Amino acid sequence: MTVPVHSRASGKPETRSSLSRGRTDHIVVVSSVSFIADPAGALYWPEQGLLAVADLHLEKGSSYAARGQLLPPYDTVATLAQLARLIALYAPRTVLALGDSFHDGGGPARLSAADRDNLLALQRGRYWIWITGNHDPEPATNVGGEYLALFKLGGLVFRHQPTGAAGEIAGHLHPVARVAHRGRAVSRRCFAADKTRMVMPAFGAYTGGLNVRDAAFADIFGTLAFTAHMLGEDRLYAFVAKRCLPD
Repeated sequence: MTVPVHSRASGKPETRSSLSRGRTDHIVVVSSVSFIADPAGALYWPEQGLLAVADLHLEKGSSYAARGQLLPPYDTVATLAQLARLIALYAPRTVLALGDSFHDGGGPARLSAADRDNLLALQRGRYWIWITGNHDPEPATNVGGEYLALFKLGGLVFRHQPTGAAGEIAGHLHPVARVAHRGRAVSRRCFAADKTRMVMPAFGAYTGGLNVRDAAFADIFGTLAFTAHMLGEDRLYAFVAKRCLPD
């Protein structure tokens, strides 16, 4: 499966300078491909016009409410608003959601009419791919886009659950880095990556995280030599995983 690689406006390949939007971009290279890692937790591939997000967990609040555990019912609104901001910033031709886009199989049916309309509006004029996840393993109806088990492009494989294979970009683990800063420990979501693979941070407003020092990441990367690209307010901070603090 291929995706067009030229700018919609000019027909010419897009460049990093045209995408920086006046700020310093945090570049992460995976299998010789340069990505812009956005502080919001999304990944942009300029040459392919592809914006990837992982683990939206839409309708998590309503899922908890159905089980009697009340959360403010605003997670879907907040998550879609953040995604809309990134789509406006990067103007991607393709949006790729790497699984667990809905918190459970009933999530799509619980979308409010306004949230569904907003979601469909974000899809207009672009290719939208939902990767199935462990929380949403079956394709949903009335949410637009195309459902796939995984997506291959340019020698890379995008999937939900990481396997540790080279050339892989995945989600599922919700990586979080914990570091010492001014005498206290600070925890933030992060991109976990080495030269050949990446685990993306969870994008959803109500998502938790797993410390990069957990054994699950050692299974993926083999050593603690991978980098945690920690999300800040308007930039990322890179730490070698072995320098990060365990819980």
